[in-house]
Order: sequence, then structure tokens, then C-alpha cells
Amino acid sequence: MDVIELARALVLERHPDARAAFLGGSVLTRRRTARSDLDVVVLLDGPPAPYRASLRYGDWPVELFVHTEESWHDFVTPEIVRRNSPLLWMCADGALLLDADGTGARISDTAERLAAAGPPPVTATALEDARYALTDLLDDFGACTDAGERLFVVADLVRRSAELALLTHGTWLGGGKWLARRLEPVAPDLAARLDEAARAALRGEQAALTSLVTEVLDAAGGPVWEGYRRSGPRETA
Repeated sequence: MDVIELARALVLERHPDARAAFLGGSVLTRRRTARSDLDVVVLLDGPPAPYRASLRYGDWPVELFVHTEESWHDFVTPEIVRRNSPLLWMCADGALLLDADGTGARISDTAERLAAAGPPPVTATALEDARYALTDLLDDFGACTDAGERLFVVADLVRRSAELALLTHGTWLGGGKWLARRLEPVAPDLAARLDEAARAALRGEQAALTSLVTEVLDAAGGPVWEGYRRSGPRETA
């Protein structure tokens, strides 16, 4: 059975009263693998929404995201502020499985508009925070001699460098494989360069990764450490 037909059958079986449903994720793209799952968003009138569940339908692993229209907005709005909204993209790029009353078309139009508009502008504070964190981590890396510590420092350097590059370009963030995918349009060779430099770093050859992280920092405005300061929250009476 075609994955769209399969996902639609799943929705109608579990939630026959669904107002709308979407199938999103890698399964609809050329990146689909033998281990891809079905990311299914379902819109209901009310309870049991909202909930999330992982299950198996036939031979397919399924991630089910069930919402009301109100809870969909409640989840998407703060995710957009964090510059990373998987729920938004599942509906913006996904296939509309069913639309009983126009809810699907409305959510699809909203998701496409919000995704195309991009995340909110990066604040100077957020950019400086990211530069500081990466600068501090790079300093740790330079003094690291323990192989176990090096592993986690290198992994964090790779992730934070990719995130800073995306912040510098003002684009969406992503987690896991989506971090690499978000980099492709704005820094198409960065993931491969980070991979090569990280492999060398884990062998004890630090120069390439140090140089590449410094390059990312410089593009964002340079390293930040001395003079960096943030005030904590103040207690109120």
C-alpha cells in the first residue's frame, strides 16, 4: 500500500472523527530509508487531543501527533520562537491526508505562510550568547587531553558550530539529521567539513577543527569571552 493511503487508513481507524490529518517527514522525500517512520498529524475537535504517541501500524513505525486547532497553535507558536518547529514543517511540507471541514486547508495555508516567513530575527543577545558558548567550548578543546572528554567536546563543537552558522544566516534551526538539512541551503559544504575535521580531532589532530570553528565564529562577529556578562532574574516582593 502507498504510504499516503496507509497513513490515511491509520487515521480513519484510530480517529474516524478527525477534522484533518497530514503525513510529513522524510518518508515523502528522496531521503526515505528502510527505517523511516510515518509522522502523522491529526486535528480533532477536542479530547483525547492533544497527545503524542509512538506505535506500529502494519510494518511501519508511526509517530502520531494529535491536536485540536487551538493546541496546534499553542505548540507551534513557542517552537517558532525557538527557531525549530517540527510540527509546523510537518504541515507546511506534508501531504494532506483528509480534510473534513476545511481545517486541513486552513492549517496548511497557515503553516506554509509561517514556514516561508522564517523564524524571528536573531537578537544581538542570542547571537552573543551562542558565540560565547562556542568560544568557551573551543578553549576547552584546545586543552583537552582525555580521549573520553574529547569525544563529547568535539560532538558539542560540531553541533554548536552548525547552530551558530544557521543563526548567522537567520534561518531555521534543526535537531539531529535536520541540523544538517537546514545547513544545506545556506552553508552547503559546512557539514562535510565539520565531519572531516571532527574525525581528525578524535584522532588527536586538533588544527582543522580549531580553524573551522574559528571561521564560523568570525562569520558571526568573532569570539566572545572576556567582558561577557549576563544578569540573572531579580526577585520581586
